[in-house]
Amino acid sequence: MTLIGPGGRPVTSAPAPAPSDSPHIKESGLETFAADVLDASRAVPVIVDFWAPWCGPCKTLGPMLEAAVNAANGAVKMVKVNIDDNPEIAQQLRIQSIPTVYAFKNGQPVDGFMGALPESQIKAFVANLADGGEGAAHDHGGPEHTAEVLAVADQALASGDIAMAAQAYGHVLQDEAGHPAAVAGLARAYLAGGDVERARSTLQLVRPDGAQDPAIKAVEAELKLREGPAPESGEIAALRAKLEADPKDHQARFDLANALDAAGDRDGALAELLELVRRDRKWNEEAARRQLVTLFEAMGPTDPRTQEGRRKLSSILFS
Repeated sequence: MTLIGPGGRPVTSAPAPAPSDSPHIKESGLETFAADVLDASRAVPVIVDFWAPWCGPCKTLGPMLEAAVNAANGAVKMVKVNIDDNPEIAQQLRIQSIPTVYAFKNGQPVDGFMGALPESQIKAFVANLADGGEGAAHDHGGPEHTAEVLAVADQALASGDIAMAAQAYGHVLQDEAGHPAAVAGLARAYLAGGDVERARSTLQLVRPDGAQDPAIKAVEAELKLREGPAPESGEIAALRAKLEADPKDHQARFDLANALDAAGDRDGALAELLELVRRDRKWNEEAARRQLVTLFEAMGPTDPRTQEGRRKLSSILFS
């Protein structure tokens, strides 16, 4: 889900879709919206896809919606509205983010959803409208449904779409209160947005049997790493200068590793800590090794950086 900000558009871009030649799908605007959507929905349900050329997730959602509508073979119609060309419609319908989809029947919106949902949910949404229902975007689908929504959430978080990720994780938590992966994902979304305290409180939502889940433990480790203050301007350069003057200054190397991680350079932090272990593994009660373990736990066992870091650490310790 891409947020629409008053200060400008997102920097990500995507090509505009080619006009559809399907008789069930059309582009619409302010002058024709009433006829294309409100009037037409008195005969068959009409799905309205609000999109924009710069919206990456819209390019994922649009083709799946079109395929499902075409499969309905006329039982449902689809109208695409470019919000850049038609801001008045977006304002009137209070569209706050895109992609957003509304379903209209008898001239009124009856259902809708935001974000690029899994294909199975989109098919169910369209099929239910075609069968006379009011959409199925919010149906409960059991473990398979949960896995699909979590996959969408994880992908959104990885791509930097924090709002869509939080919405999808929240969707899972509505279905399964305290789900460890969803709680951990939502906490990571808050962390990505810089809200450390909200991330910390979110972890308290996990169900009792999920408190030791690796995903929860990973976020706890990440929060532990965030406890220190952010590096001050020039601090990293000053620490590097100290190390250049004295490569055996272990405290400076340890402080540099922590400052690098706080500044978002985890690879740099790992490299400095590994070098410190290589130089003096027992320094300060094995502080460097213990900090590496915390970093590994925060990244998770499947992260390539964890796997490579553990391999290098073992090589140093057992050499």
